[in-house]
Amino acid sequence: MSGRDASFEHDAPSGPGAPSGLDGPSGRDASSGREDAPAELDASRLAAVISPLRRALLAATRAEADLPELAEAQIDVLRTLPRGTSRGPAEIADRLRLNRSTVSNLLGAMQSDGLVERTPDPADGRRVVVQSSEKALDLFDRFDTAHSTLVARATAALADDDRRALAQALPALERLCAVLTDANAVLTHSNDLSTGTSTALTDTDAAASAPDPTETS
Repeated sequence: MSGRDASFEHDAPSGPGAPSGLDGPSGRDASSGREDAPAELDASRLAAVISPLRRALLAATRAEADLPELAEAQIDVLRTLPRGTSRGPAEIADRLRLNRSTVSNLLGAMQSDGLVERTPDPADGRRVVVQSSEKALDLFDRFDTAHSTLVARATAALADDDRRALAQALPALERLCAVLTDANAVLTHSNDLSTGTSTALTDTDAAASAPDPTETS
């Protein structure tokens, strides 16, 4: 009914003698001249549910696929390195909005665990590029499959209204993620400038510090 409150569509008289109250444009309070305020968002409640939800989903996915313990940061790195993709450490740090020295340390640990391989860049031997190992790609494929299956199963147990609400909320959650990512990028950049050291880390620096890929253990 053109967005008007149906309870007033037939009952409320109109015209010169109409009482004050809801009248005129939809959702407008004629007595105050203001539009209806948007629904209040309980930011604390939203923040309080996001982290436990992510942890619960990660733990359940590991159990579902019988996966070894993989830190969330390692999973995020692997997402930037799908099959057939090689990236420099600096590019990975930029994509994840993380401090470059943090990513360098993370990649070192992942290389020790056999999850990534670091090799000289074919286009520039002074630089190093990183790619996921076959072991990591297999683990990640199993993780992603179990992840999607688990979410589908869990949401199927919800009421129709809950599933509908989740579907409608997805675009807003994606936009919220983008806003937080941009804010984190600004903060990370500011921290890099304040230290004056991490921004100096380039892929060439990483190549100089990386183990020789031709060495055998």
